[in-house]
Amino acid sequence: MTISFNGLRRIKAALPEGSIRRIAKEMDMDEQTVRNFFGGDNYTDGQTVGFHLEPGPDGGICRIDDSSVIERALSIINESY
Repeated sequence: MTISFNGLRRIKAALPEGSIRRIAKEMDMDEQTVRNFFGGDNYTDGQTVGFHLEPGPDGGICRIDDSSVIERALSIINESY
């Protein structure tokens, strides 16, 4: 998946409260690992996630190796509307 860094941040900001915890539980991963999918960089408490950032417009271009967390986040946002 390719998305702008600011696009990722907009997705995270649109998530209802408790969504990071919900995604982590559903996908059997640490909450910090889920945050790392959205640009976090705490690898002490969470794992790396195949997040590659290149300079570019709108905060840079992110390439994410496994988009399942982002796809789940988008589905949660759609449930909210």
